[in-house]
Amino acid sequence: MLSLLPLSGGAVTKQPLPAPVHDVALASTHGEQKAVFAGGCFWGTQAVFQRLKGVLHTTAGYAGGTKETASYQQVITETTEHAESVEVVYDPAKITYGTLLRIFFSVAHDPTQLNRQGNDVGYSYRSAIFYQNEEQHKLATEYIAQLDAVHAFHAKIVTQVATLKAFYAGEDYHQDYALKNPNNPYIQVCDLPKIEALKQQFPDLFVDYKGHSQQ
Repeated sequence: MLSLLPLSGGAVTKQPLPAPVHDVALASTHGEQKAVFAGGCFWGTQAVFQRLKGVLHTTAGYAGGTKETASYQQVITETTEHAESVEVVYDPAKITYGTLLRIFFSVAHDPTQLNRQGNDVGYSYRSAIFYQNEEQHKLATEYIAQLDAVHAFHAKIVTQVATLKAFYAGEDYHQDYALKNPNNPYIQVCDLPKIEALKQQFPDLFVDYKGHSQQ
């Protein structure tokens, strides 16, 4: 969150991107699975994913570096290899990994910006998918290829697809930040438009998030 006003902070696409050609089927039984995404400032990424039906819990944090450097003050030095990330815990009987990918690319961020989102510049603001198994790896790489093939964006997708070594939860004050600070100018410019785009583009998936203690 280096700058108050970003170069581009709203929805990336005006219409929903096509669904992945390849996806897993909804599970026959309820459970919990995890996915980790990085799309610039984790405030906005979390604000999008926590408003999806089938998502049970989200945590803003860090992936790509070590436990010893997983603190906000260290990550913003751009020397730790971490990306500001969000861990998404979801019920595979209610939402698929492919749908999470579709939301990530449609409204959560701009996947064509290399090591930045708007005026937030640095490797910690990179677009990345941290996969936890080969199925997630395959689905992510295939969907990126699918979107590039139809020129879904004005430029080639630069999203990093990397194995998840570990995810480290961020500080408490970063959790639910957009929900708790709706009048923050950064949130109003960068993140509220993403929430509105999610609501408009994916009304069947949108839920009005009230915070973990109120769910």
